[in-house]
Amino acid sequence: MADHSRPRAAEREAIGFEFTDRDFRRVCRMIYARAGIHLAEHKRDMVYSRLSRRLRTHGFARFCDYLDFVEAEPAAEEQAFINALTTNLTAFFREAHHFDALRDQLRAVPRGAVVDIWCCAASTGEEPWSLAITACEAFASDTPPVRILATDIDTNALAGAARGEYGIERITDLSAERKRRFFLRGSGPNEGLVKVKPFLQRLVEFRQLNLLAPDYGLRQQFLAVFCRNVMIYFDKPTQYEVLRKVAPLLAPGGRFYAGHSESFAHALDLVQPCGRTIYRATREAR
Repeated sequence: MADHSRPRAAEREAIGFEFTDRDFRRVCRMIYARAGIHLAEHKRDMVYSRLSRRLRTHGFARFCDYLDFVEAEPAAEEQAFINALTTNLTAFFREAHHFDALRDQLRAVPRGAVVDIWCCAASTGEEPWSLAITACEAFASDTPPVRILATDIDTNALAGAARGEYGIERITDLSAERKRRFFLRGSGPNEGLVKVKPFLQRLVEFRQLNLLAPDYGLRQQFLAVFCRNVMIYFDKPTQYEVLRKVAPLLAPGGRFYAGHSESFAHALDLVQPCGRTIYRATREAR
């Protein structure tokens, strides 16, 4: 007997997917538990749009059936669920004043010291590559004494970030000198693309990491932690827990860089402002 429980793809396109208030609340609970992301009511259309692709991939007509599948088969679908609901909005040298501050930090590093930097929300890679460029410029070297750890929860974004390939329009706002020094221009089948140069790639390690994890497994001390425009997706208790784990990882004189719309007045026992959306760890947090 034919299985008529799932409409054909063309029929699903026409009628859409069944998405109830209960389904939306369930999505909110699931992504909060897995990634700490707090979804407001106005994100409902975004949730429908992004997860519809996953329903279509697996042949589900109803969100409730897809969510059952995510919970029943986490190894098969949980990461794709998280990836679909993660926002990746970034640019090279976004909020440029932070890179000026980092350059000053790097120029004050004692000769012979090796510096660790952590980019907590690497997204599609523009931020960690901007950190690597800043390091090269600060030390006037293609081999600065800097190690950059770039992490993100979204495995799809990380894979693209590690390739270091972008449409040429992504570097439009960079100076001619930066374009020449740090990027290779594609030709033939790669016309219209640019790729970061190999010496820049050697400075960055990409790794998946969930900021909700109880232990990040990091033992190094970081001169700078860039955790920008990710805390806005967390509620205050989650922000506090992340800061509680990150603050002890800051080296003496280390700095925590936040997004322009993020503030931590609720966590002043952990971090204190010391610049424009720049923080230092309190003595008690170390």
